[in-house]
Amino acid sequence: MYTRRDGLHTQVDVGVDEGLKHDSSLHCDELMSIPKAALTHFLGSLSAAKLAQLDRALAFSLGIAGGDSRPA
Repeated sequence: MYTRRDGLHTQVDVGVDEGLKHDSSLHCDELMSIPKAALTHFLGSLSAAKLAQLDRALAFSLGIAGGDSRPA
């Protein structure tokens, strides 16, 4: 999660509505693997609509079906 938001198809804007303290962006073009044990602090949650945006951004980033070039 980053505070930088570039409006790319691989990014999903999140913020106070998701339980965060300030506006941020999920960057699906900078994926990395971390151990589940490293996830120690709950930050917020995504609505069904935001999860759908995240699914589209991930699909677009990974070049798989469902990742069309239309903005969310």
